[in-house]
Amino acid sequence: MLALLALLVSAPAASAHTELDSSSPKDGARLSHAPGTVTLTFSEAVDLPDVHVAADGKPLTVGRPATGQRRASSVVVTIPKATVEAGRSTLDWHVTDKEDGHPTSGSLSFAIGAGASDSAPAAGGDEAAAAAPAPSDAVRQAWVAVRWVDYLALALFVGGLGFLAMLWPQGSQDGRTRRILAASWAAGLVATLAGAGLQGAYGAMGPLGDALKVSTYMDLLNSEVGVVLACRALMWVLAAVVLAALMQGGQRAARSPGWRVGAAAVSLGLLRTTGMAGHNSEGNHPGWGAVADLVHLLGVSLWLGGLAFLLFGVLPRRRPEELSAAVSGYSTLAGVCVAAIAVAGAVLAWQVVGSFSALFDTGYGQLLLIKLAVLAAVLLGAQRSRSWVRTRLDIAVLLRGDRATVRPFVYSVAAETGLVLVVLAATSLLVTSAPGR
Repeated sequence: MLALLALLVSAPAASAHTELDSSSPKDGARLSHAPGTVTLTFSEAVDLPDVHVAADGKPLTVGRPATGQRRASSVVVTIPKATVEAGRSTLDWHVTDKEDGHPTSGSLSFAIGAGASDSAPAAGGDEAAAAAPAPSDAVRQAWVAVRWVDYLALALFVGGLGFLAMLWPQGSQDGRTRRILAASWAAGLVATLAGAGLQGAYGAMGPLGDALKVSTYMDLLNSEVGVVLACRALMWVLAAVVLAALMQGGQRAARSPGWRVGAAAVSLGLLRTTGMAGHNSEGNHPGWGAVADLVHLLGVSLWLGGLAFLLFGVLPRRRPEELSAAVSGYSTLAGVCVAAIAVAGAVLAWQVVGSFSALFDTGYGQLLLIKLAVLAAVLLGAQRSRSWVRTRLDIAVLLRGDRATVRPFVYSVAAETGLVLVVLAATSLLVTSAPGR
């Protein structure tokens, strides 16, 4: 927490999503006649398919300035005379960020002719904001839910594989752990595919039904975000090979160096493709953001996956030798994960939020504070679990997993797991929110 505050106090302002820097004519300008074209200049380079402009609901043609560059920050919108009348003309625009697929929208209004009203809304004013197109609430809510399932599946699968490989190879033959791994793999693949459609519909500001259209997927595949999502789906397909080898080989496979290398490669691929289309690309140091995001996701996955396998695998069996090895080993691993999550989270907050004041002045920052508050509660629960491991684990082993002795630890781990699920929900909301808003 202190590291986060120190970074934010000294951090430079971070760049948010693609924004409209200027227009020619300017928003609110009074014109003697209707313009044939309007030039829009954005805060970063944009692709033409990502820019959409409409007048009275009718889409307008978007092109490049005379330079003809494929990627540039400016676009030219052609205004047919039939769409503009004397008085006031309003253009609605929205652009999809090329790095994470989030849309930004707004409206431009011009007074045309001698009889036009002078009461043009100022750029960025409340009236203009109210008129601007916005993504569907239903699409966003569905996307948040799917991202929560996606994060949960990722954590259970990657963290579960790590727990089996490092601490509990015997668990690869346990029916409960096998079901957790199989269910998390299936949920991860389905969530990735469903999330792609929802992200495409959200970026295009379409209705919920657009998430099921083939055209939405095809349009998304033509973007950088779509390529990343396709790679993530491919990684889930490859993960099926690792899972099948574990199911067939059991403990022998979990101890095999070859299987461990394959599991590590697939896990890193899943973690990296999950973060490639996120907010870590924002800010002045995207490289640091990418590394911090990978460390953050890995730490959370090992932490939550380990908690789930402790709660549903190791503790119900109450075998003394497994309690001694798995619980004490996980206690050390969880400590390392928490430290990594704290450092990586501080770097990501510095990268995305950009300033201390933004924590309190923006919805994104306030949601981040809520996530940190829940995380603090999780750490209190984790400290209670570590205290049990230090003082009661040896007794539990001597009593051969006595139910009454182990029960307080079970309750502590269950509470910790539930709170981490709330943290994942907050993370899903953050991912689908624009920084600085």
